[in-house]
Amino acid sequence: MSEEDIVIQLAAQPKKSRSGIRKAIWRELTAGVGLWGSVRPLVAVLLAAIPLLFLGQHFNREHRKAVDWTLLQIPLSFTVILWVGIYFWSMVDAWQVSNSAVARKRNKRLGV
Repeated sequence: MSEEDIVIQLAAQPKKSRSGIRKAIWRELTAGVGLWGSVRPLVAVLLAAIPLLFLGQHFNREHRKAVDWTLLQIPLSFTVILWVGIYFWSMVDAWQVSNSAVARKRNKRLGV
């Protein structure tokens, strides 16, 4: 065999599909819970930011808590500091409850 008879073959690299890359990026952006799962806590906080109504709790289907806090704000309105405290706490509570609902739904879907 002479030097001219040597044949070199390179293994062909399979093309990576763009849909797989897009799916991975989408999962990373939405933390695996989809668009609504990512936006739901923000919607709950925005609704809770409307004063006097505790709509964030209603959005999270905690109607009893929203009614209780609505009744609690009547005597707290005389002490503005306590009323402001329950107002901000309602936003924190709406965020936490919504996040736990999204996490619970994701874990149920994953079978954890």
